[in-house]
Amino acid sequence: MFTVTIQNKTYSVEKTDEAMQVNGKSIHWDLQWISERKIHLISEKKSIEAELIDIDKATKSIQIKLGNKISKVHLKDRFDLLLEQMGMNNMTTQALKEIKAPMPGLILDLKVKPGDEVKKGEVVLILEAMKMENILKSPGDGIVKAVKVSLNQSVEKNQVLIQF
Repeated sequence: MFTVTIQNKTYSVEKTDEAMQVNGKSIHWDLQWISERKIHLISEKKSIEAELIDIDKATKSIQIKLGNKISKVHLKDRFDLLLEQMGMNNMTTQALKEIKAPMPGLILDLKVKPGDEVKKGEVVLILEAMKMENILKSPGDGIVKAVKVSLNQSVEKNQVLIQF
């Protein structure tokens, strides 16, 4: 399952062996490739030509031309949706000033202390949540300013754990 956002409208899409389901409704279409970047679709007695204009892998978006209209399409796969559901989708956008708990849990291990220098991707702590160990890594390079939790401490979602 994945989601597709086109012009601020989000659709839930699921592919099965028989058909494609969009927002729970089965869609059947006849698809013919015209060229490497162009396809022709026939669905529900409607015909449309689509052309891939651009792909941005970093933002998981594509730009397509449908008929005479160009649209930007944002894609989220099941992993993106899971990270979003867990509150971990914006960890990389935080300008390395703090790490917050992505979910309620218990601090199992602290790998850093104030004054430690950390590199992006380095493990800083282990949080047990939903009977699983979640390894939290530094979203960037920095120096630990303060550790706001201790071993075996229960934490709430969005509680500040480490400051840089």
